[in-house]
Amino acid sequence: MQAWNKKVKRADAFIVVTPEYNHSVPGGLKNAIDSVWLSFGFRNKPVAAVGYSGSIGGGIRAIEHLAHVFVEAEAVPLRNTVVIPFVRTAFGADGEPVNPEMDIRLQVMFDDLAWWSSALEKARAAGELPPGSFRARAAQAAAQA
Repeated sequence: MQAWNKKVKRADAFIVVTPEYNHSVPGGLKNAIDSVWLSFGFRNKPVAAVGYSGSIGGGIRAIEHLAHVFVEAEAVPLRNTVVIPFVRTAFGADGEPVNPEMDIRLQVMFDDLAWWSSALEKARAAGELPPGSFRARAAQAAAQA
């Protein structure tokens, strides 16, 4: 767990690839994200999402849930995501996407991730506010003193 937290803390940006499981993300992925909460390793870092499923949904609901989870982790979930419906037929024998639009969507997502990573890296280097929960507790304690 400590090694996972350190790895996340060192990274500047993330791409999460997830299937849709019961209209959300798999429990193992949710647990992996939640276990980083106390180290704030995702804080002020961009997160791009790729969702997939065996049907038409393409993981859209999993991506929507991920956005909420990452907001709570104080990360910056990106708007432009990639959905891969019918994943079993989405790639050719060479491993490349069958639909050229997927490459376009991936490039948009990568461009956004690079831009946000650079912007947030500069912001973090300039100094970060302590997490909101810490500031709220300190303000409450000061008000009660």
